[in-house]
Amino acid sequence: MSIAADKVVSIEYTLTDDDGEVLDTSVGDEPLVYLHGAENIVEGLEKALDGKQPGDEIEVVVEPEEGYGDYLVELVSTVDRAAFDGVDELEVGMEFEAEAPDGESQIVVVRAVDGDEVTIDANHPLAGQRLHFKVKVIDIRDASEDELAHGHPHGDDDHEH
Repeated sequence: MSIAADKVVSIEYTLTDDDGEVLDTSVGDEPLVYLHGAENIVEGLEKALDGKQPGDEIEVVVEPEEGYGDYLVELVSTVDRAAFDGVDELEVGMEFEAEAPDGESQIVVVRAVDGDEVTIDANHPLAGQRLHFKVKVIDIRDASEDELAHGHPHGDDDHEH
């Protein structure tokens, strides 16, 4: 069986940056399981995996436009400290869930704290970066109807929506 849309794929991967620093890996842990064609992983990696089979190993470089997008300065803003009501200590690097302009939930990171002014960044932490993936295909199977309807794979501990 080959990787194609509507297949549940298990991969072992290591993600590094341009300097070779490991940013994330599944090696030594459970493989990453995703639904191919459902935008569960970055576009560039998904394209590179299309047609691969269990046992195949690939190395692929994903440019920002097919990864986490370009870094957008318009996603960096300064808000009043009062927006963090109930948070005693604000520190650079802290992450918070906030409501995006479209009403969806998004993660923002505190980039600076200057008195009552807090600079937050809604860019993905890997936005603007070239991604280097080393991947081994572990397993491929057909997705169930529930998985297709929900847009992601379900594990052994199946969940309710």
